[in-house]
Amino acid sequence: MTDSAASTAPVVRRAVLTDESALGELDRATWSTLHAVQPPPQPPYAPFFDERHPPRDILVAEAVNEAGERAPAGYIRVVPPTPLACNAHVRQIQGLAVAHWARGRGVGRALVRAACAAARGEGANRITLRVLGHNAPARALYEAEGFTVEGVLPGEFFLNGRYVDDVMMGRPLSP
Repeated sequence: MTDSAASTAPVVRRAVLTDESALGELDRATWSTLHAVQPPPQPPYAPFFDERHPPRDILVAEAVNEAGERAPAGYIRVVPPTPLACNAHVRQIQGLAVAHWARGRGVGRALVRAACAAARGEGANRITLRVLGHNAPARALYEAEGFTVEGVLPGEFFLNGRYVDDVMMGRPLSP
């Protein structure tokens, strides 16, 4: 990798409380029925971090933006899917967003890989997610990173006047 490529490559880290504003803005800017089942966010906006979404569950990718500055380029949320001890070995991706300016630069891939590494570091041996059936870019990324379709809920959501499948994907976290 060249020095230039290394300096523009995304760097992934745990979120901190001071990321609140930037991640909230990123979340609102990337909202789309391609991936969201909730209505578009409206002011007054809910906090990005709350009791159910603490910084410890979020990984943030930073990359060089159009102004030549490192800035939050995306985030991924990785959590235990339930509080049950019987599936404490599983982590679930429950949110992934990449800024429009950072798309096509490996940010999503870096976040998925970091999520898998973080889950492994927490003792998980499996990671899962849910993705809308019509979200071809996300599905292609997940498949390229070893996720396979494990189930489909046909027509689970009604978005923009049409029924959309809810696709469950997962993969083992072998070292």
